Amino acid sequence: MIVIEGLVKKFGERTVVDNLTLTVEQGETFGLLGPNGAGKTTTIRILTMLTKPTDGRISINGWQIPDNDLEIKSTIGVVPQHLNLDIDLTARENLDLHGRLHHIPAGERNKRIDELLDYVELSERSKDMVQTFSGGMKRRLMIARALLHRPKVLFLDEPTVGLDPQVRRRLWDLVRKLNHDGITVLLTTHYIEEAENLCKRVAIMDKGKLIALNSPSALCRRLGDYVVEWSDKGATEYRFFSTRNEAASFAGQLSTDTMIRRSNLEDVFVELTGRKVVG
Repeated sequence: MIVIEGLVKKFGERTVVDNLTLTVEQGETFGLLGPNGAGKTTTIRILTMLTKPTDGRISINGWQIPDNDLEIKSTIGVVPQHLNLDIDLTARENLDLHGRLHHIPAGERNKRIDELLDYVELSERSKDMVQTFSGGMKRRLMIARALLHRPKVLFLDEPTVGLDPQVRRRLWDLVRKLNHDGITVLLTTHYIEEAENLCKRVAIMDKGKLIALNSPSALCRRLGDYVVEWSDKGATEYRFFSTRNEAASFAGQLSTDTMIRRSNLEDVFVELTGRKVVG
């Protein structure tokens, strides 16, 4: 569904995206991870035609950027990181305005708005001003807006940033529902757990380069399925092992308290980027 070949983006002498090549399959939920400055958001901006690439080839649903910009815009939906709803309009009015911009006929537009408000569980708040909505409700409305013209690909840039864990998990369920309904989803996130729970595959970027690409489970197996953690002079040390027996054998040799656990995507991220905190 999305093919990126040799993508480069420079700002002056600074290379922000450095020869990025990857493919997102149709119907896949794909995660793009990396610390701040890794090139994630710039990549999304290029894919959504908000920024022009310096070099490289991109196709979405078989159409090329920039040769088929209008066709691509008709087949993608975008939920940006920052809230950009009109807070002086109701939820329904926000969707109606977006539908008019996409030239959706009135009858079809009203039917689609009803469907999407129900889909994101906002039907009872359809006539309320957006300024009265919680952060989670605004995110759900932005997703409904992005789906109004029936896109085949949905770009989610930090979709749950700033939301509390309970609201975040509710949005995870919505993303799973979207993917189950056949929409290809590409998301960037600062929450490693989010990518691990939602994404079939993840790409990890650092300093503009792609440094890892696989399923979360496969990336974890590269390190080892089990981790031994212990404290040494106030610092947390850890080592990876293929089996729990190997981990237990090593832990038994240590003269300090230890913890044996399953490895996770955050371990992979730390090993590859050297950073514990993504944000």
